[in-house]
Amino acid sequence: MRRRPALILDHDKLRYNMRMVIGWCGRSGIDVAGVFKITGGMASVARDYQECGAVMIASSRLEQLARAKSAGVDIPMLMIRVPMISELEELVEICEYSLQSEFATLKAANEAALNAGKVHNVILMADLGDLREGFFELEELVDVAKYVEDSCGGLHLAGIGTNLGCYGSVVPTKEKMEQLVRYAEAVEAAIDRPLEIISGGATSSLMPVFDKEMPDKVNMLRIGAVTFCGPLEDLRQAYGRKEADALHDDVFTLEAEVIEVRTKPTHPIGKLGVDAFGKRAKYVDRGNRRRALLAIGRADYGDIDDIIPQLEGAFIIGASGDHTIMDVEECKEQVRVGDVIKFKLKYSAILRLTSSENVTTYEL
Repeated sequence: MRRRPALILDHDKLRYNMRMVIGWCGRSGIDVAGVFKITGGMASVARDYQECGAVMIASSRLEQLARAKSAGVDIPMLMIRVPMISELEELVEICEYSLQSEFATLKAANEAALNAGKVHNVILMADLGDLREGFFELEELVDVAKYVEDSCGGLHLAGIGTNLGCYGSVVPTKEKMEQLVRYAEAVEAAIDRPLEIISGGATSSLMPVFDKEMPDKVNMLRIGAVTFCGPLEDLRQAYGRKEADALHDDVFTLEAEVIEVRTKPTHPIGKLGVDAFGKRAKYVDRGNRRRALLAIGRADYGDIDDIIPQLEGAFIIGASGDHTIMDVEECKEQVRVGDVIKFKLKYSAILRLTSSENVTTYEL
């Protein structure tokens, strides 16, 4: 019997999604760095990416990349969070590539690489308006690129990249990608050689790929979310493209067990204050209805909107840290204590569930 709550990973469906996405990119001349941070850095997922044609394994956590390398994944490792100066010695030992956006960090990385007898590959990030990491002014980007090229024996300037959509919700339009190409061409002119990598962003940058509007010079994307989540509604809205419907949306499935079933009022009784998270919740009075209590909560998955019950007629009405409350009044099937309810998952729920000590992951 499975220990629950349980997170079920179907590797066949995952590899299908990976092959589809890597194929879409490949037909546009774009390599994929497979991002696996959502899984907590499962080495089996890194191996799936390698088998399906990814050219790098990418994560924002060094320990995850180290785990993949120790498990025998022998393609380059890419650190996709701009590194801390305090972790640079570890970075150059684990990773062949990293994203960089600070002059001071680059100087320290050069020293760390020289001390380790290595040459570390860097991708300089350009901020095109999403306002997270990256050089905001083209002149500064070019100056730093020339410094790395001319003065850093421990670093190799492999390319430039950008990130869109993660903070500022900026859409990776054709115009943004063309701006990135102009930045790359300015760097190439300054260093008098072509860059190997022009990284046009992450999953959201599939839009110009789908629309065949990605400039030829953009040759790498850092892809994670869509391979794990498939065509869930938020991805359909984000991409607005039929291609997403070709993917499995149940690579990960959550199983949670029912621990109580009773008919109760739908509006709390008494003077109301704040909930377990310090928020003033709103409650809809639907009269007395049958409800099921599940042994999993927001401490495990985050927001109730990020888990989607697969029991017809059921919907979530709320949750505390360790409990989820579902309305099951209109379910065709009678829900009993001990039953297991399955959920499809959005990106942020998977990210949290793979890190929860309360949830056991099973691989199919």
